Amino acid sequence: MARSAGILLPLFSLPSDFGIGSMGGEARQFLDFLHAAGQGWWQMLPLTPGGGGNSPYSSTSSFAGNPLLLDLPALQKDGLLTAEEVESARVSGFGPIDYGAILQSREALLRSAFRRGRTRDEQAVAEFRSRCPWVEDYALYLAAKAHFGGKYWPDWEDGALREHKQEAVAEWRKKLSEDVDYHIYVQYLFDVQWQALKDYAGKCGVKIIGDLPIYVSLDSADVWSERQFFRLDEKGCPVEVAGVPPDCFSEDGQLWGNPLYDWERMRADGFGWWIRRIGGNTGRFDAIRIDHFRAFAAGWCVPAGEKTAKNGVWRPGPGMDLVGVLTSWFSGTEFWAEDLGLQTPDVAELLRSSGMPGMRVLEFAFSDPANSYLPHNCPENALCYTGTHDNDTLRGWYRTARPEERAFAEKYLNAGGEDAVCEAVLRAGQGSVAKYFIAQLQDYLGLGSEGRINTPGTVGNGNWSFRLPQGVFTPELAERIRGVTALYGRCPAEEPEALTDGAETDTIASEPVPGKSD
Repeated sequence: MARSAGILLPLFSLPSDFGIGSMGGEARQFLDFLHAAGQGWWQMLPLTPGGGGNSPYSSTSSFAGNPLLLDLPALQKDGLLTAEEVESARVSGFGPIDYGAILQSREALLRSAFRRGRTRDEQAVAEFRSRCPWVEDYALYLAAKAHFGGKYWPDWEDGALREHKQEAVAEWRKKLSEDVDYHIYVQYLFDVQWQALKDYAGKCGVKIIGDLPIYVSLDSADVWSERQFFRLDEKGCPVEVAGVPPDCFSEDGQLWGNPLYDWERMRADGFGWWIRRIGGNTGRFDAIRIDHFRAFAAGWCVPAGEKTAKNGVWRPGPGMDLVGVLTSWFSGTEFWAEDLGLQTPDVAELLRSSGMPGMRVLEFAFSDPANSYLPHNCPENALCYTGTHDNDTLRGWYRTARPEERAFAEKYLNAGGEDAVCEAVLRAGQGSVAKYFIAQLQDYLGLGSEGRINTPGTVGNGNWSFRLPQGVFTPELAERIRGVTALYGRCPAEEPEALTDGAETDTIASEPVPGKSD
C-alpha cells in the first residue's frame, strides 16, 4: 500500500476577506500549498449547512452545501453580484467567524444573485434538479420552515405537510414556489463552485476526504421526508436519541439528541436510504470518513427527555449487513472508519470485516507502552492522526496533559519541552507504519488552544468559528512539511504541476499567526 499524508482543515477556517472561508481563491491557494508540501489529502469537515450552535454535524440536510461557503467574487465574475454588493460583505480585521452577521448579509446577496440568474441559468438548473432529486424536498423544507416561523417540522400547523403527504407537498410547493426556487438555485451555485474546486484539486494531485456524520438532525429534510426510517412516535418526536455514555472525558456522557434509525425498516428496504445518502457524497469526495463508525456495531440509545446521556443502553446496529452493501455498491470510493470511543470486540470485528482503516490518535497515545495508539503499535491499514477537530491542538494538549502523560511522551519521543515534543509527535506520526497520516494545519503552525475547532459536549464556546489569518500558506512552511513527509516516504510518487488560477490565487498579504509560540 502506498503511504501518504494529508492535512485536516475545515473549509470555513480558510483565510478570507469575507468573514468565513469559501470555495474561492484561498481554497485554490491552499491546494497549491498542499501540492508544494507533498500532501496527497485535504480532509474537510461536512460541507452541509450548520445546525444548532453552527455545527456541520447537525444540519438541515445530509446532501446540501452550506451557502455561506460560496465565493462572492466568483459570483461577481459570473455577473450575479455587483462590485458594490461584494464590497458590502467584506469584513475588516481578523477574528472568529461571526455566523449571525454573515447569515444576515448573505441572504440578501444570494437573493439578488437568484433574481439575476434564474432565467439565464434555467436549463442548467433543470439539469441539476434532475441529477440531484434530494434538492426538491430540501428546498421545500427550508421554505416551509421559514413560513412556519422557524419551527421544527413536528410543530408545523399543517398536519398533512408534517407527514409529507404528496398532495400537501405539491400544494405547498406551488404556494412557496419563489422560495423553493431560490433555495434550489443556491444549491445549484454551490454545485458549480464545488465541482470547479474539485477539478482544481485533481490537477494539483490532491484528493479530498469528506466527513459523513453517522446521525442526522431531527430538524432536517432527511427525517421529515423519510420519517419511516427513524424511531419516532406518532407526533414525529424521537422515542430515543443518540449519544455516548460517560467516560474519562465526561462524567455525564454526551447527549447528542439525534433521532435513531429504525434499522429493521432500513434493512427491509435494502438500505436504500443509505445508498442514496452515500451516493450524494461520492460525487464530491475521493474518500469518505464515517463518523462514529462504532454505531454500526452498537449505538448508545438514551430515552428522549433525559438531561444527560447516563441512562442509556447499547442497541445493536446493522453491522456488515449495511457496511457490506456500502463498500460493494460504492467500490470506487475509499471509506475511512472513525472507530474512536469505547472499544469492544464487536467493533473490532466489524472494522476487520469491512477492510476499512481505523483511527489512531496520538494525543491519546501516551499512557504506557501497550497503548494501541502509539506509533509502534499502529497497524499498516490505519489512519494516524495528531488529533481531530474534536481534540485540542498539539500545544493545547501538551499544556493541559497530566504530568505523567507529559513525562511518558517526553521519554517515548526522546524530546523535552513543549516545542520539541510537538515537533516530535508530528515526526512520529509521519514515521509510523500507518498507511495514512493526517495532521491539523494548526499543529504545523504551532498554534495553541486558540486554534481548536470544537470541544465535544459544549455549544457555543467558540466551536466551529476558528479561521486562519491571511498569509499563512508560505513557501517556507510548505518546504518544512514536505521535508518531513518526503523523509518518511509519504510524498506522491508522481506529481502533476499545480495550476495557479491567476488573480484568484494571488499571494495573500502576510499577517502574523495569532497565538503562535515563537
